[in-house]
Amino acid sequence: PRPHSTLRVRPLTCTETRRGDRQVVHSLGDGAVHVSATSPWDCGFGRAVAPLSRRCPRGQVSAARHDATFGFSAVFDAGASQEAVFEGSGMRQLVELAMDGFSCTVFAFGQTGSGKTYTLMGPLGQSDTQPASPALLGLMQRSFTCLLELSRSRASDLALSASYLEIYNEQVRDLLSPGPPCALPLRWSKSRGFYVENQLSVEFESLEAIVSLLLQGSQRRRTSAHALNRHSSRSHALLTIHVRSRAHHPPNVILQASACPSKQGTLCFVDLAGSERVKETGSSGELSVEANSINRSLLALGKGWGTRPGSAPTRALSLVTSCVAHPPAGHCISLLAKPRGKRTHIPYRDSKLTRLLARSLGGSGITLMVACISPSSRCLSETLSTLHYASRARRVTTRP
Repeated sequence: PRPHSTLRVRPLTCTETRRGDRQVVHSLGDGAVHVSATSPWDCGFGRAVAPLSRRCPRGQVSAARHDATFGFSAVFDAGASQEAVFEGSGMRQLVELAMDGFSCTVFAFGQTGSGKTYTLMGPLGQSDTQPASPALLGLMQRSFTCLLELSRSRASDLALSASYLEIYNEQVRDLLSPGPPCALPLRWSKSRGFYVENQLSVEFESLEAIVSLLLQGSQRRRTSAHALNRHSSRSHALLTIHVRSRAHHPPNVILQASACPSKQGTLCFVDLAGSERVKETGSSGELSVEANSINRSLLALGKGWGTRPGSAPTRALSLVTSCVAHPPAGHCISLLAKPRGKRTHIPYRDSKLTRLLARSLGGSGITLMVACISPSSRCLSETLSTLHYASRARRVTTRP
């Protein structure tokens, strides 16, 4: 299938409106967005996106006119509903593929406060007895509903289980395990590949049960307050749904196991921590350590994402290309120069994140990317970085 990279543009916030921020991102229809603004550039950061003629010595500031159009498989502007994002991003197709035995992964990335967690989860209810409004449910809850509905319509026996992990400062933690958080070892075996030792996997049979697990795990996730977000997620979170299905057969018919094989697929949702530069967050001390750890793991993820366009038949809905060789300090989503040469090795061991996502990065999985951005003029540099990074996904292929 054609590579599939989607973009979501959140509305201007009340704070941005009161501050007088201008809207610099505009949807053109047919999967295109236009960015038009004039802003000062710190050329130490802007080299990945600013034209050569506008580069200047590190540390100096120059004014630059940004007038660019980006194309995606689908663009959802500020007025798009959660349902429209689910249907238009291809999530229903991913759920079907997971039931057919494929490994499917959904990545949400962008700067802090751009709407990643909202797109995936919506505004989570405060408790099981106070759920969020159905219209605001995110990709996760809608996918769970779709999965259960498809199981009934296909008349198949379905065994579902969920695991929920976070990666915080290169430590893997189980968000479903009771008790205080502790680091779990990451192992590798020839039969299983990379796996988390002592990870808890919880079976569920209803929408209420999996939403309860999602709420439970999300409340345990590490968050911090900084200049960009009072409740910023400071870890990468991975919710994986394990799907094992077997077709029904009449009770009076005896079949050999090989005549009715089971299918085992996965549907993984990855909520990546914010991609902004450290200085933008005003972080220091422990928060600075968190931010640098986040950016190092995102850099490793960028190195591992995809191969050169056209090098192999595609089996992905979307994958992002590799990063450039000269990263600006403290930032990695802006690493967007053309890849140099054919990548022969995917550096899984560069971070815990790439190890856990080895199957997706290696091309055996099917992957959807949802890039989230702010339309505010104040967020222009981060927005351009995300747009460049995500737009390349349409031209990336993966090895089968």
